Amino acid sequence: MSQPLTFAGKTAVITGAASGIGRALAQALAVRCCDLALADVNAEGLEETAAALRSNERKVTTHIVDVGDKEAIKAFADTVEAEHGAAHLLFNNAGVAVGGRFEQISEDDFEWLVGINFWGPIRMTRAFLPLMRRSGEGHITNISSIFGVIAPAGQTAYSASKFGVRGFSDALRHELGQDAIRVTTVHPGGVNTSIAENARISAHTTAEEREAGLKQAAENLVMPPARAAEIILRGVERRKPRVLVGRDAHMLAWFEKLMPSRYWTFMQGRLGSALKEEKRS
Repeated sequence: MSQPLTFAGKTAVITGAASGIGRALAQALAVRCCDLALADVNAEGLEETAAALRSNERKVTTHIVDVGDKEAIKAFADTVEAEHGAAHLLFNNAGVAVGGRFEQISEDDFEWLVGINFWGPIRMTRAFLPLMRRSGEGHITNISSIFGVIAPAGQTAYSASKFGVRGFSDALRHELGQDAIRVTTVHPGGVNTSIAENARISAHTTAEEREAGLKQAAENLVMPPARAAEIILRGVERRKPRVLVGRDAHMLAWFEKLMPSRYWTFMQGRLGSALKEEKRS
């Protein structure tokens, strides 16, 4: 069995650090005495995250990075190496959503989402893996989704990207099996982030459909990001290959395992009650 990962003294790179799970990971890793290289496109939110974490005990840097831009990612890795000297922990957390069914979503919006959610983690891993090798160890944590385990209607673009992250992570883990670099895939359920509010909406989506989608998100995305971050980091500390976040994620993964081709029929009426129970807990 692998020894537990030690966070203290490591440099952690986090994308999507301006809010949500990314901000909560930064806060939790600061408590664990990590240096932090925080990236996001939201400069104001990023600085809010960093301002409360800087101290004489740890180094915190901020970087405006669009993970859909491969040249920006290359430059980011060079900057982190120059400013921190190493990168030991990589959290590929940045993600976006697109509202609408497949025939409603434009090809440009589909490509935009895949460029961030799928190509982002791949390019970040390619850029930062050499830094981990030079430091002699590393851990890559790729944030997929429970929609990388199940694929609901209305989530063609998002599920395609998150299933892709899952497949990439699994294959990479197998390739790195004999190395001192580990890979964890994370499948969060309903975490209270702003991803639904910030989603791109198809021009073919009506105002009523958008309102209904936001209402459903408000009911389902209930777990505090800080709680999600602690679950993730406990899994990373134990070097777990897969981490499910939330009772809803565990339930849906169980449904998929039990009925891989028929779960959608059964889950629609049961998901709501499970998420309400999650909210009450």
